[in-house]
Amino acid sequence: MNAGETANLQFAYALLDGRAAAGVERVVISPGSRSTPLALASELHPSLQTWVQVDERCAAFFALGMARVTAAPVALLATSGSAPAHWYPAVIEADQAGIPLVLLSADRPLELQGCGSNQTIDQHKLFQQAVRAFHALPAIVQHQQGQAFVRSVAMRAVHQSCWPLPGPVHINVPFHEPLLEKTIPRLTPEGSAATVELPTLMPPDAQLDRIATRIAGQAGLIVCGPGRFEAEFAPSVTRLAEKLNCPLLADPLSGLRFGDHDRARILCHYDAFLRRAAFCNRYRPQWVLRFGSMPVSRSLLHYLQHLQSGKLIVVDPYGRWPDPLHRTGEMLRATPQAVCDGLAARIACPTPDGWWEAFSRQEQVSAQLCHDLGVSGHWFEAQLVPALLDRLPAGSLLFAGNSMPVRELDSFSGQFEKPLQLVANRGASGIDGHVSSLLGLASASADGTTVAGLIGDLAFYHDMNGLLAAPDCNATLIIINNDGGGIFRYLPQAGLDAFERYWSTPTGLDFRHAADLYRLPFRRVGRADEFQQALNDSLSQQGVKIIEAVINPQHSVERHRAYWEAVCNH
Repeated sequence: MNAGETANLQFAYALLDGRAAAGVERVVISPGSRSTPLALASELHPSLQTWVQVDERCAAFFALGMARVTAAPVALLATSGSAPAHWYPAVIEADQAGIPLVLLSADRPLELQGCGSNQTIDQHKLFQQAVRAFHALPAIVQHQQGQAFVRSVAMRAVHQSCWPLPGPVHINVPFHEPLLEKTIPRLTPEGSAATVELPTLMPPDAQLDRIATRIAGQAGLIVCGPGRFEAEFAPSVTRLAEKLNCPLLADPLSGLRFGDHDRARILCHYDAFLRRAAFCNRYRPQWVLRFGSMPVSRSLLHYLQHLQSGKLIVVDPYGRWPDPLHRTGEMLRATPQAVCDGLAARIACPTPDGWWEAFSRQEQVSAQLCHDLGVSGHWFEAQLVPALLDRLPAGSLLFAGNSMPVRELDSFSGQFEKPLQLVANRGASGIDGHVSSLLGLASASADGTTVAGLIGDLAFYHDMNGLLAAPDCNATLIIINNDGGGIFRYLPQAGLDAFERYWSTPTGLDFRHAADLYRLPFRRVGRADEFQQALNDSLSQQGVKIIEAVINPQHSVERHRAYWEAVCNH
């Protein structure tokens, strides 16, 4: 066998070996011809685990779910042509949410570009500004220095996906034919890697001194949105809230509502009581310290829009400017925990008397009214969410769908001492790829972790192909079927004559047939007791199970509005 016959595989193996050396352990592959050397190299490398997902869009969201739960880069592999273009929705989410992915697209060589060759498009910079870096590799190189170059590019790409701003990196690889060798050569990992330690970013002492002086004795809030926080962040930020004696408004995706840290200053029902104009007008903060992305609550967003310019203090270690309110007066480029610890050591005076107590009273009233709503006997999300969270074992992972599910968790989750991890694709907040993301989370979760998903009926319809990954996973998928786009029923469009046709868009599908197609257990429930029984059965079984929770959409809207009205009138 001559060198030309083995060059493709050796080239691909050097690329995959560089990735493995830099910390990639998982590769999600969609089948294709031009990508044959890459797929075979992934299979042959002893340090790589491989998953096969036929649908490239599902594969990308599956990899996204894996990378989200592990915080480690996951590799994606596809053939040439339109195949990698199907990654784009997941690439956008990974970009916006800061999820590390390493994209590896096979391509036709230069002489087949721009001449009408089949399955050939311009793949250079296919994902535009959504990737942290793009690497266009040359055709195969056979000499030793060339192999070292390819391996180095792979290691560099992995580290670019992790720091300074985590996200996707794209490598485009052209291959000449023949793609498959007659005999598979012996391939050995090189073993060496460039060690890169990611830094802890410490806030400048002068900036901490300035902020501590500025907020001391002034009425203010800590707001925590969705974010990838270290385990030490929860006790650090709650200590800071205690020292300041101020409210801590915690989004359900912040990781602060659940766990054994001090939750005495954590508020969970602010979406309800911040709809009360009299309270909002009377209690205006002089400063807001925000960690993570913007919370999901629209009433909190409206409340903060009245914040005076310059009163917002944002902590962001990644170099972006996450301030859609345009109110930032201080931007701390530092690790969140370091900011909390540094400020707590400097705070000399808490918020004024009565400030915390006013928010605490609103929280208690809203929580009681929420509880009363949940036990009222009227089946809707205020019963479903507490039942789900109460039944999940400690350490469980819950994926929340966009549109209404994540908002239902925001409204009705409350807080628990048992640790639970809630995640969602809130980078771009699309409803695509939910099933695949959930199953990716399940595939990469530690053994014994209970994994569940709460998504809407339209989100399920968007990603039914993702169920093909179910045989290798354990998860409970709960579909809230409120007959279409439930979130639009809370918006002005609901009053239009064409509402059902253009916004609500009910599918009329019987999802039992989708479960049958993929040979998965299925239960349809329409009452609280039915849901409890179905959930108990599902959590006691292995594999992927589907529960369809049918919710009357008009009744749900009425019950939500009755709750908000009760809070505002109390």
